Order: sequence, then C-alpha cells, then structure tokens
Amino acid sequence: MKLVVGLGNYGDRYAYTYHNLGFLAAECLADRLGLKFKKRECDAEIAVTNYGGDRLVIARPLTYMNLSGVAVKQLLKKYDCAPADMVVLFDDIDIERGTVRVRQSGSGGTHNGMRNIIATIGTEGFPRVRIGVGRPPEYMGLADFVLSEIPRADRQLFHDAIEHAVDEVEKLLKGDG
Repeated sequence: MKLVVGLGNYGDRYAYTYHNLGFLAAECLADRLGLKFKKRECDAEIAVTNYGGDRLVIARPLTYMNLSGVAVKQLLKKYDCAPADMVVLFDDIDIERGTVRVRQSGSGGTHNGMRNIIATIGTEGFPRVRIGVGRPPEYMGLADFVLSEIPRADRQLFHDAIEHAVDEVEKLLKGDG
C-alpha cells in the first residue's frame, strides 16, 4: 500500500496559488496514470489504482492546509498504510523558486500543513517532496504571498517543477528514491 498526498487548499480561489503546488502535483501524477479524483472519503479527494504491484491512493485533503493532518491520519488508518509508505508533496518557501527537494524524513519546518501532519500522526518518518517557491517580497506578508496566484510569467517554471516533483515521487514509489 502506498499513499501520495498533495497539500493545498480546496476551491477555485486557491487553484493556482503557490500554496496549491502539492494539489497540482498530485493532479499531475493522477493524469500520468490516467486517473481522476472521483471519490471523496477521509476528508479528501482520492484516486486509486495499482502501481508496481501495490495499491496506490493519491489524495488531496479537503481540510485546508493547516489541518491536513486530519485527512492524512484518516487515510493512513482506512488504508492500513504505514507513514513510511506515504509521500507528501508541498510548496516550500525555504527553498529556491522552482527547485525540487526530496527528504526521507524531518521536521515540518516553516510549513503549517506539514507541522499539522507530523503533530497529528505523531511521526516525522515519511518521505516528502518539496517544491520551492522562495521567500515573499519584502512588501508582502507570508500568508498573502503563499495564497497569491502564481503569475503567468512564472507558470512554466512551476509547471516544470511539478513535473520534476512527480518524477521524484515515481522514483520513491518504485523504491529508487
């Protein structure tokens, strides 16, 4: 059993914001596998398939970012999945824009969604794929920045980063990460 969780905020208002890069990456993975998010359970939209001999659930929590742990805990329980068999995709202000980094475990850093997941499930021991968005401009607060729409001029940069992030998720799912 494998679980991939893309973090974001549900709704059209947030669709193309920096904070929704995890949702967009989960959607990219689902598209690659010919899947749609047709089912809602455990406070998440999910797509389910078999991948490399394992059942794979791709999820986008509907709890909004700061309560992502609620959906993740439910999904882990329902699908009897160990945290180590889960991959979380999310935006990260602490790394350069368009950069993708993979970590096997670690703290939630400055990301409230990751902090909530770790606090709710009680472990840092799961892989994560971070998509860098960089720091906000000096004139803009952090929340306003991550909830702002990605400018059209930057869409290709983030499209490429999402594709790279999904490549990394596939490596992790195959045990190559």
